Amino acid sequence: MPDHRRTPPRASRPRGRSGPGRVPGSGRAAGAPRGARPAPATEAPAGSVRRPRFTGRAAVLVLVLAVLAISYASSMRAYLQQRGEINGIRDQIALRRASIAGLEKEKQRWQDPAFVRQQARELGYLMPGETAYRVLDENGKPIEQDSRLTDPSTLAKPVPTAWWSTAWQSMELAGNPSKADPTPAAKIAGKSTSGQ
Repeated sequence: MPDHRRTPPRASRPRGRSGPGRVPGSGRAAGAPRGARPAPATEAPAGSVRRPRFTGRAAVLVLVLAVLAISYASSMRAYLQQRGEINGIRDQIALRRASIAGLEKEKQRWQDPAFVRQQARELGYLMPGETAYRVLDENGKPIEQDSRLTDPSTLAKPVPTAWWSTAWQSMELAGNPSKADPTPAAKIAGKSTSGQ
């Protein structure tokens, strides 16, 4: 029996696109049956797929980094503020320690009887049997009111000398008396002649 299947004429077959807009592999694949449809022209090979630049993962990452930056910035601000407060409190402690040291020194000065007497005299008090005299200037103000006793802790302490050095000096002085000083007999004789 003869084969009555008709093949379509060549002119009626769909032609593949050719030219600059043609995507390779969009035509009929080699070995594909004749009746199979070609792949759509919009598909691109797997290696050349373009992804969007800003994905959901990138948005989450940016959000997490922003939250971390804000939390670290607030923590850093609190840390710097606390450091400033600590430095201010340390300065106050140093000032109060200096004030306490000054008050301790003042307390030690009040233990000195001479300082107490001076403070009493500045207030106008006298010791029993004393008579107060004040020398006034032309304006009627007391003279030498600024004289004050020094702090006992600032005075230089005398250096102790050995007893034998004092004894040796007295022996040298006895052996070589000074010519300027008259002898005790001359002093007595001088007084008796001046009294006559």
